[in-house]
Amino acid sequence: MTTIFLRSLLYNVLFYAWLVALILIALPTFLLPRAALLAVVRFWARSSIWLLRMVCGTSVEYRGVEKIPTGPLIVASKHQSMWETFALTQFFDQPLYILKRELLWIPFFGWYLRKAGMIGIDRASGGKSLLEMVRRARDAVKGGRQLIIFPEGTRTAVDAPPQYKNGVGLIYAGCNAPCIPVALNSGLFWPRRNFMRYPGTLVVEFLDPLPAGLPRDEFNARVSGVIEQASRRLIDAARAEQAQLFGGVPVAPRRRA
Repeated sequence: MTTIFLRSLLYNVLFYAWLVALILIALPTFLLPRAALLAVVRFWARSSIWLLRMVCGTSVEYRGVEKIPTGPLIVASKHQSMWETFALTQFFDQPLYILKRELLWIPFFGWYLRKAGMIGIDRASGGKSLLEMVRRARDAVKGGRQLIIFPEGTRTAVDAPPQYKNGVGLIYAGCNAPCIPVALNSGLFWPRRNFMRYPGTLVVEFLDPLPAGLPRDEFNARVSGVIEQASRRLIDAARAEQAQLFGGVPVAPRRRA
């Protein structure tokens, strides 16, 4: 465990140092079309994932990439970690996120979010912000972007009960675009609110797309059902792998009830 701690510490130092360096390197993109900045973001994602494998021994396997539709799309992903917030960008030419408005105010980082056309919302406004979010997401997706959304609204621990929000169903109904669900087990390797980075095989699985036009209640049930079932399968397989690697000792601890 000492080795894992030291590797995690080294990775975090390198990860944030590289992020700061890229923030400075990317300054000329403010004068260029949005595509230039998004190319830098995808490079950051790929290089950070490479660094994670080299330093921490965390490899990544992507399944079902061939299922990703082209054009306007909703990407509904399980959310266990910060990892998927940047890793998923590498598969889309016009990725879009909905995020807290306050993030847009951070010097440089927030300016890049604005340049990338991300949607900032005021969570304190309640129903008003929800309607604004749906409207802006609808317009962006109809304009050809791929909206990456986390239906649970926030990162959840690996063994926490799922709590899917209604917002993804509202956005789906308004956008009239297909939705691809995404399952993953990232929380075992990059836990939320924890700087530890654990070795093993992190798996992201793109599931069968759901067509546009489903009734909202049916969509909500189907998207949550397939994500949870597939994510549980990936989590169980990863825990079995970790048990083999470390002689049955749990590396990433289970969440207490």
